[in-house]
Amino acid sequence: MNHLSINWSVSHHHFSHLISIALERKKSKHLLFCFLFCLSFSQLLLSSCFSFSNSTKICSHGQSLTLLQLKKSFSIKNSYSDYFELFQLPSYPKTDYWKEGSDCCPWEWVSCDLVTGHVIELDLSCSWLSGTIHSNSALFRFPHLQRLNLAFNNFSGSSVSTGFGRFSILMHLNLSYSGFSGLISPEISHLSNLVSLDLSRNRGAEFARDGFDSLVQNLTKLQKLHLSGISISSVFPNSLLNRSSLISLDLSLCGLHGRFPYNDIHLPKLELLSLWENSNLNGNFPRFNENNSLINMDLSFTNFSGELPASMGNLKSLQTLDLSDCQFFGSIPASLENLNQITSLNLDGNHFCGKIPNIFDNLRNLISLSLSWNNFSGQIPSSIGNLTNLYGLYFSHNQLEGAIPSPENENGFSSLSFVRLGYNLFNGTIPSWLYTLPSLVELDLSHNKFIGHIGEFQFYSLEKIDLSMNELHGSIPTSIFELVNLSSLKLFSNNLSGVLETSKFEKLINLTDLDLSNMMLLLTMSVHSNSMLPNIQNLDLSHNNISGILSWNVGKDTLRYSNLSYNLISGFEMLPWSSMGILDLHFNLLQGKLPTPTNSTYFFSVSHNKLSGEIAPLICKASSMSVLDLSSNNFGGMLPHCLGNFGKDLSVLNLQRNQFHGTIPQTFLKGNSIRTLDFNGNQLEGHVPRSLINYRELEVLDLGNNKINDTFPHWLGALPKLHALILRSNHFHGHIEFSKIKSPFMSLRIIDLAHNDFEGDLPEMYLRSLKAIMNIDEGNVIRRYMGDTYYEDSIVVTIKGLGMEFVKILNTFTTIDLSNNKFQGEIPECIGNLNSLRGLNLSNNYLTGHIPLSFKNLKMLESLDLSSNNLSGRIPQELASLTFLEVLNLSQNHLPGFIPQGSQFQTFGNDSYYENSGLCGFPLSNRCTTDEVLEPSQESLKLELIGKSN
Repeated sequence: MNHLSINWSVSHHHFSHLISIALERKKSKHLLFCFLFCLSFSQLLLSSCFSFSNSTKICSHGQSLTLLQLKKSFSIKNSYSDYFELFQLPSYPKTDYWKEGSDCCPWEWVSCDLVTGHVIELDLSCSWLSGTIHSNSALFRFPHLQRLNLAFNNFSGSSVSTGFGRFSILMHLNLSYSGFSGLISPEISHLSNLVSLDLSRNRGAEFARDGFDSLVQNLTKLQKLHLSGISISSVFPNSLLNRSSLISLDLSLCGLHGRFPYNDIHLPKLELLSLWENSNLNGNFPRFNENNSLINMDLSFTNFSGELPASMGNLKSLQTLDLSDCQFFGSIPASLENLNQITSLNLDGNHFCGKIPNIFDNLRNLISLSLSWNNFSGQIPSSIGNLTNLYGLYFSHNQLEGAIPSPENENGFSSLSFVRLGYNLFNGTIPSWLYTLPSLVELDLSHNKFIGHIGEFQFYSLEKIDLSMNELHGSIPTSIFELVNLSSLKLFSNNLSGVLETSKFEKLINLTDLDLSNMMLLLTMSVHSNSMLPNIQNLDLSHNNISGILSWNVGKDTLRYSNLSYNLISGFEMLPWSSMGILDLHFNLLQGKLPTPTNSTYFFSVSHNKLSGEIAPLICKASSMSVLDLSSNNFGGMLPHCLGNFGKDLSVLNLQRNQFHGTIPQTFLKGNSIRTLDFNGNQLEGHVPRSLINYRELEVLDLGNNKINDTFPHWLGALPKLHALILRSNHFHGHIEFSKIKSPFMSLRIIDLAHNDFEGDLPEMYLRSLKAIMNIDEGNVIRRYMGDTYYEDSIVVTIKGLGMEFVKILNTFTTIDLSNNKFQGEIPECIGNLNSLRGLNLSNNYLTGHIPLSFKNLKMLESLDLSSNNLSGRIPQELASLTFLEVLNLSQNHLPGFIPQGSQFQTFGNDSYYENSGLCGFPLSNRCTTDEVLEPSQESLKLELIGKSN
């Protein structure tokens, strides 16, 4: 009997069309799987959403009733509409055609044996079924089934239960994309007649221990085995490579680990091998002999490595090869030119290097060529121009240079739709043929060295243009504003200039992303500007010459990101954007009162403007706010009390360099996410709010340069993530008392208490507890700047004798500044334990005693200032071993004897030792006498004994 009724010429055309769709939309491995699912070959079609013919034999009344019971056990719900639409798969509720009182054999999707009338085939794929298949389901009352297809339904909560083991003569089973979960019954491995098994994309399903091995061992007739997304968590079974009958093998996303067998693969019928997204599966590229039928291979997102062997040239039937995001290295073998059937080649994200070989004369069927994120160098070979069927060319993130080759004739790249060549070293002018491609959808030439003008585009198919980070000059071509399909335009960081009239954007109604930042553009407003760019979502016009009051209120309901910083904007008619998330206006000339952002805004920066007036409590109603930066303006008045209980999402509140006065709000509630609190440079007074202890996420607290009158807030030592504490230039006073907190300030790396009235001994207990300044492994630490993706913290500290603003704070930066106070007594030896310290300033106090010998352990120290104290004793010779020391100030003390020689000490001038009358030796003119030149080892021993006695 006929099992299939498919018009193969139509189907082949249908799936060729899907190639284009999948290549265009292949932005995730999930879509790639669907691409392979639809492309692989005829065996895949046997168990997907295509019907087999029904028979005319009358089935028994009992079978009809059982099928109707099965129908009633499910509800109808279209759970996979997106898949059906994307891949144009036929779908509808097939069981609607099952009617009570009629013979079941003529029912569509049901086939019966012509002799016995037994139901032998049941195809309910793509039938919108929803419900649970229980172990006593009517489904399991058809023991004569040979084919069962339940793919693309929603059986969430069901498991591949023991009931499936009852189909003893079943040959084809497809349960893919149907929401099965839990343990797969070991009885599935008893279906010894199975030729095709597809359990793909039931992501909650898993094999019991040894369950997969049993399945492979028992199902010896398998031609197709698809288990994508099933948790196997096993090594790859060698026995699979001995199944000469195997045609299609998909074990992607299965948690395979260990090493893929290195021996030659003898699977003459194998057409599909898919192992992608098994990140712990190692191995080299599989070796195939000439007797192979492989059409599709996908090893992407695995840990396969090594060089590609010359034997890959044996894969002469190969059509798709995906080795992206592996660990392959070396050059591309010349034998690749033998793959004259290949349509898609993806080597993205490896470590390939050297020149791209000139092999493309024989690869004229290539539709997609992806070599991005490697280390290829040299020029693109001229034979690329022979790829007349090319649809996508992806060479970004390499070191390619020179010119881009032209097509072999005028119509050579007529199908080319995607060109991504960004992040290379291409130079010269942009090739003229790129402006004439009739099918071009995306053009990315960003981060190269192109020069000259941007030409005029001849066709209107373009949807994305990225020419950013080049050396292009002139004006923006008028043809760009005619591209009605354009959704993304990025030209930033070029030398483009001129006046840009907003009326030019009138036709770009589909534009969602516009970045013209870091150029010299002037913007003029037209009468109808507000109705333009109705779908814009992301707008970046920063670093231009936009001036005046801005009335271009585009994207009123759609704009989510707007960066207008570093311009000359003096104001807005209004802030009308209802969906705005990020609004960055810093470094402009804004005047007047603070514009109020909408409730949807979570990043709002107006720093470095000329805004004035008081902050209205209304600002606290911006419940979504995460970053609020009002720094460097002329705001005044008292801080609103509601700042202490701002929305729970607020992570940064920066009010520094304004004219706020009064006290800091005393109530800071629990549950907030504050990471940075910066009130530096105002006229705030009173006490540090004790309720700050509730801010458990606090990393940076900067209260410097105010009029706060308080004792040391020792209770801040309980904050587990506090990295920077800046209290400088206030009226803090008194002794820094011992803390009852065990190991206080363990995360603190930046401490600035300078210019206050602290007195007594240096706080040895706290200095011993600074674990974050000890033993930083510079080689293994991941260097990053403090802050988040868009906002990075900044501070002003005195280091190397200069007040410096760190607009970014590296997470390895460390400094302690206790200068200009009234500390007395000796310097604690325990400071020597802070071996990752980069800056230490104890100047302008009343410290006495010796310079601790333990300072020799401060191997990372770059700046040391002990000036203007009452220190005595010789300078330890061992300090000469501090090879990173750039700034040393020991002036205005009572230090005697010989200045250490060698290393960095040869670079310090007289100012480092000013007003130490007893010092002698280089660089001072005062020469040392014999008595003053004491042996360094003897002096060091004395200092060490003194340190131990203390």
